[in-house]
Amino acid sequence: MALSGLQVYKLLPKTNCKDCGFPTCMAFAMQLAAGKVELEKCPHVAEEIAAELGEAAAPPVRRLTLGTGERAVTVGEETVMYRHERRFEHAPLLAVRLGEEVTDQEFSRALVAFRDMAFDRVGQTLRPGGLALASDHAELLAARAMQAHQVTGAPLLLLSSDPTVLRAAAAPLAAARPLLCAADAESLPGMAAVALDLNLPLVLRAGGVEAVAALATQAVALGLKDLVLDTSPATLQEALRDHTFIRRAAVKQRSKSLGFPTLAQPWHLARARGAAAGTMSIGGGESLAVDPLLGTLYASFFIAKYAAVIILETLDPAQLLPLLVLSQNLYTDPQRPMQVDAGVYPLNDPGPDSPVLLTTNFSLTYFTVAGEVENGRVPAWLLVMDVEGQSVLTAWAAGKFVPEAIAPFVRTSGVAEKVSHRRLLIPGYVAQISGELEEELGGEWQVTVGPREAADIPRFLRSTM
Repeated sequence: MALSGLQVYKLLPKTNCKDCGFPTCMAFAMQLAAGKVELEKCPHVAEEIAAELGEAAAPPVRRLTLGTGERAVTVGEETVMYRHERRFEHAPLLAVRLGEEVTDQEFSRALVAFRDMAFDRVGQTLRPGGLALASDHAELLAARAMQAHQVTGAPLLLLSSDPTVLRAAAAPLAAARPLLCAADAESLPGMAAVALDLNLPLVLRAGGVEAVAALATQAVALGLKDLVLDTSPATLQEALRDHTFIRRAAVKQRSKSLGFPTLAQPWHLARARGAAAGTMSIGGGESLAVDPLLGTLYASFFIAKYAAVIILETLDPAQLLPLLVLSQNLYTDPQRPMQVDAGVYPLNDPGPDSPVLLTTNFSLTYFTVAGEVENGRVPAWLLVMDVEGQSVLTAWAAGKFVPEAIAPFVRTSGVAEKVSHRRLLIPGYVAQISGELEEELGGEWQVTVGPREAADIPRFLRSTM
């Protein structure tokens, strides 16, 4: 069980030395119990107490890092069932599967497409996280793993049922931390030997929660620590049930045998559903196979509940981008809105006669407005006000985007030195503040009410300003 702040405090030196950066040991204890600081920040904890606190403070789902360098991905370390309780810690690794059925030419093209795929959204770069390479032929898997590592540098999942094949493919790349997939009850001794010799993480696969928990207990007894659990479900319903049960057992009951990240294969489940349902008849008797978007739909469920590694079987940007955006949205801290720095942003090389637009520093608001103005090729100055990352209406309702706060910001922002006019465009959703804002600005600025929707801004600027 996790310790409370008071329980942690009783184990600390209680000297209030401030060496940890907090004013008192109690303040440090509360932050440590909440998982917001590391125990290492206190240099005076006795070794035996550090071991006790370290065990108690460890997250219920073990942390696991795959890959190395700038493309390394960390999963696990989760502490809650629901995002609003605190936050989800690490977005799942979305790994694109390339099987041995792919020709060498197709494989090379896929690696380049994967490497170059990136989407910019609200100031972040989104891209699929890894590659899942599948083969039971040692030479083929080893060659493709090395090629994938050299071309992409992304984390690799090596998929084979043969420990000998995995050893051949993983040994040259052990420093790159690939994930070995997968060991069942029969192959565990051989797979464990490979994982221990190369110090690599291993996927455990068994039918159901109880079976995978028993397999994890055996793996830990063999000396393995970095594990990923796969319950090998037959349907989406079973999969979501298993992932939920595992998270609940880890977080609520602190189950050691289930306190590991989990893996999902949505396309496998989608194919199984299609096979069970058969083909659909359309039009004049034409047969249509299972919907190719079904795997993407299934993957979205696992992003929310609660897979840490998701194996995808598409490189289609139209299918990957929605999954990446969903992951980005769910794995932000709900208590810390995404925001940009306040200031004056030039768009499309503006001059002294270019219009001045006012908005808030909520990232989605900023990038939406900036994107529409830039795409409209209208030179403008974007004046971004710090409202603690809130949207326009939210900040207005909270009393943060109101005339008495906006006027001092406009005066001190420096925008007056960049333009020869005194015209300020405010968002249409706060039209009611225009008159009062002009008064707060002492009549120095003419306030114009802009459109409500960002998409209408370029046309509005061309026609009125």
